[in-house]
Amino acid sequence: MAEYIRARTENQKEERMSEIKQAADMLFKTLPYTDITLTVLAEKLGWSRANLYKYATTKEEIYLEIEQDRMKEYFSSLLTVFPEGCRFSEGTVADMWAAQVNSHQDYFRYSAFLLTIIERNVTVERLIQFKKTFYDFQDELKKRIAFALDISEKDADTLNMRIINFGTTYLASCTTNPLVQEALKKMERTLPPKDLPGDMRDFILMNISWIRGHMRSGAEG
Repeated sequence: MAEYIRARTENQKEERMSEIKQAADMLFKTLPYTDITLTVLAEKLGWSRANLYKYATTKEEIYLEIEQDRMKEYFSSLLTVFPEGCRFSEGTVADMWAAQVNSHQDYFRYSAFLLTIIERNVTVERLIQFKKTFYDFQDELKKRIAFALDISEKDADTLNMRIINFGTTYLASCTTNPLVQEALKKMERTLPPKDLPGDMRDFILMNISWIRGHMRSGAEG
């Protein structure tokens, strides 16, 4: 538990925000989202709530910062494995994309709260910054995927959004909730193990197949 020291420079302010995000991330992994408050976060940091208010007025402002960090990491990794001007087989695209989803699970876990909670409790200015970052990444990724698979940018964009939605739903499963786990245990109900990389790979291939079929139908029409 670090003692609060007033930040006087931009570097020190960035350090304080980094401490806040690290503590908030730890709470996210150990508590239900509804149980996390600024008071709980301040206690985790060993700060007063007044000191925490100097950096954020809602917990969603903090979690939007974390989500943006995770988003940058995820999309940057995708742009690395799908270099500009390179073509790949459908199986290779599915394998590499599924691997990146598996390696950046936190991005999708936070995304489960993004539209319904986080984006509703931040300033418009902060949301604009977040959205701009997302669309900049998305625009570049759809160009590369379109070339890699020889499909339209519109179809590449659809593929990307479907993967995000599937990954978010997959990793937001209520079965990870301790209360649900306890209920299932008392019911003596055992669920089959999950295989995120395998399930994601199959999902990506299914959607590429759908896009190919849609393209053929359009050409024949």
